Amino acid sequence: MLASGNGRPEVCALNLLRITRGEIPYDRIKGRTGILTDSPSGVAIDDTIADAEWLLRIYEPRIEPDGIDIDATLSTFGEYGIDVNIIKKREDN
Repeated sequence: MLASGNGRPEVCALNLLRITRGEIPYDRIKGRTGILTDSPSGVAIDDTIADAEWLLRIYEPRIEPDGIDIDATLSTFGEYGIDVNIIKKREDN
């Protein structure tokens, strides 16, 4: 995996945000919550932003989320996008 670029922090963060909570059999809390599809959008957007921040802080310590925005342009079709600005943390050797 590392040879194909999957070990970079940006790729790991992207992969984490693509997982829906409950998909990983032995780590059921890893992944984003499905609240965007199950709740009214006003409540869901705030909860989804907080959930994405928590997910990245816990499972990808090499980055710091700088800003998270929900793109709801296609929300009438049930599609949402998550834009995350990240800052790579400096690695101590």
